[in-house]
Amino acid sequence: MSGRKGDRRWMQRHLSDPYVQQAQRDGYRSRAAYKLIELDQRDRFLRSGQSVVDLGAAPGGWSQVAAKRNGAKGSVIAIDLLEMQPIAGVEVIRGDFREAEDLARLAARIGEGGVDLVLSDMAPNVSGMTAVDQPRMMYLVELAIEFAVHYGKPGSGLVVKAFQGEGFDMALKDLRQRYQQVKIRKPDASRASSREVYLVAKGRQLR
Repeated sequence: MSGRKGDRRWMQRHLSDPYVQQAQRDGYRSRAAYKLIELDQRDRFLRSGQSVVDLGAAPGGWSQVAAKRNGAKGSVIAIDLLEMQPIAGVEVIRGDFREAEDLARLAARIGEGGVDLVLSDMAPNVSGMTAVDQPRMMYLVELAIEFAVHYGKPGSGLVVKAFQGEGFDMALKDLRQRYQQVKIRKPDASRASSREVYLVAKGRQLR
């Protein structure tokens, strides 16, 4: 009984969330869209004509925002293990970029030119145990950084979600060695109770 009550309380909070309500009005697939919108308003990493890859994109809120900012001359590729409904201006790949075959499919879509921006709002299935969740989260952060460094053009950017805790400072140091500018952001749309922050990196450097 307590579990069902907890589920109902969560649903009530979710449905009363102003960002959830706004997403429904604006046609975004998730409240997370406003995190990206706010981050971009502050750091200006989205622009018309870019090539963008959205890692772990489902349900597609970030891809929607990127496609709107990108315009007809840009491209957005979204990849996720979960099925995603089509999004105008977005090429959706169902797969896991950690798997060689799926990564090869993604790389073929990117081509030799590389990408201007990598987005990652990925997070593990949270268990509630920091000792378990933190390393899983930072592993995803490391994968996103490796992908962005390998496939990003010189001067490209990366926006990646992270949890503050063990491994965070190491990831931050790594980014600052690879990018000209790195900021730690906590958008208003991110729940205050969440440990999530976003690392916004601009100007990938050649090493």
